[in-house]
Amino acid sequence: MASSFPLSDPGRSAAQGATLARASGQVPDDMAMIRAAASLTRDLNAAKPGVYWVDMLASVALGYGALAGAILADGVAVALVFGLVAILALYRAGSFIHELTHLRPDAVPGFNAGWNALVGVPLLIPSFMYEGVHNLHHQRLRYGTVKDPEYLPLALMKPWTVPLFVLVAALGPIGLIVRYGILSPLSLIVPPLRRIVVERYSGLVINPAFRRVMPEGEARKHWLVLEVLASAWAMTLIALVATGTLPLRAFLIGLAIVSGTMVLNQIRTLVAHLWENEDEAMSVTAQYLDSVNVPPPGLLPELWAPVGLRYHALHHLLPGVPYHALPEAHRRLSRELGVESTYQLANYRSLAGLVTRLVKSTFGSRARG
Repeated sequence: MASSFPLSDPGRSAAQGATLARASGQVPDDMAMIRAAASLTRDLNAAKPGVYWVDMLASVALGYGALAGAILADGVAVALVFGLVAILALYRAGSFIHELTHLRPDAVPGFNAGWNALVGVPLLIPSFMYEGVHNLHHQRLRYGTVKDPEYLPLALMKPWTVPLFVLVAALGPIGLIVRYGILSPLSLIVPPLRRIVVERYSGLVINPAFRRVMPEGEARKHWLVLEVLASAWAMTLIALVATGTLPLRAFLIGLAIVSGTMVLNQIRTLVAHLWENEDEAMSVTAQYLDSVNVPPPGLLPELWAPVGLRYHALHHLLPGVPYHALPEAHRRLSRELGVESTYQLANYRSLAGLVTRLVKSTFGSRARG
């Protein structure tokens, strides 16, 4: 049976762990853990370009190949198998957008442009939708507050918010086509619409109150180039389907696969944090405890939380460590700090257990309300 208990203490209840994270302002920083994290991983901060390129290109090749297989397959069963492979591979390829926000521009030469050309623009998730947004989530005084674009107190909200959260992601591909194929070109001639598009529809966020600001300088140029390319691609797709050049069946299969990647990512987002902070500034340790690691020995997290996302709590502790070095960082910290340490309290066993814990928390919040 799946469990969401911390790996270090199977006897600790999920509610106890949740209470620790919720009392965010009362959790002092564990300086021993923070110092150990910094000192033990100094040699792990360099990104390995070869790992990034091989991983991303292999994921892209497998994803688009399986997408073609799903479209061309004769039988439903075969198409479903190809579709599942395409979802997992393209989801992994898309997850590199997270790494782009943390990589220095010169760390992996050409990777930003390559990823946008192969993944960002074709899937209508150009990197500017995360660049300049995700870094706000890592600001200590912003995390978990109403100013955090990637945080909602989901565990304290109504039970219906969890399925709605996932449903919104399922409709994501349609929303992106509308955003880039219709709203973006229209906003060029309707200034008020342009402001709305920039503020509300230009970030991969979950906080509906967040309003984006157009960057300046090189970041602005980068945004505009990618937006033009994504809009051109979206309008082309609309035209190809409208004229029958692209068969409707092929388009719908592609749409379903991209929707699958977004649903999978949204489910992963549901368990990336405990989501129990209510607009309080949190210590570094409190932010760590409000986040989730799902380390080995489990194998499935490598599919639903790829590219280092299974070490999400550790990433909040060490945001500069590249994804391929997080497993080694985890091993070092676990060995050094031991099973009774604060570090172990953010380690959980499974996706199912974490989702169950979140759903139970929402019902508890209804009772409290």
